[in-house]
Amino acid sequence: MSRIIPGFLVAGLVALALVSQGARAGEADVVDVEVEQTATGVYAFRVTLRHGDEGWEHYADRWDVVAPDGTVLASRILAHPHVNEQPFTRSLSGVAIDAGITEVLIRGHDSVHGEGG
Repeated sequence: MSRIIPGFLVAGLVALALVSQGARAGEADVVDVEVEQTATGVYAFRVTLRHGDEGWEHYADRWDVVAPDGTVLASRILAHPHVNEQPFTRSLSGVAIDAGITEVLIRGHDSVHGEGG
């Protein structure tokens, strides 16, 4: 999971160790995050995932913005596999984050393992 601190205009964020993937797809891992405050309490996220998508039976199907208490604040649904596009980046804007929340987690998800890294 990647940690993000709202309240700052962030151009580049998150350096994660990449786990080598074998021939089979593992969990969906967040490998990079960019976040921009677009209005008071509103953010845009640009998230890069890595996953060994194998087709419709096993692919990264979303990523979530999660509050410290586990509440999902927003989700970016990924409508299809990205077999030949790894890692890949997708954006989500208009994410409202309450002023009392000082950090969020960005969590990948795939169609087989569920929540990833």
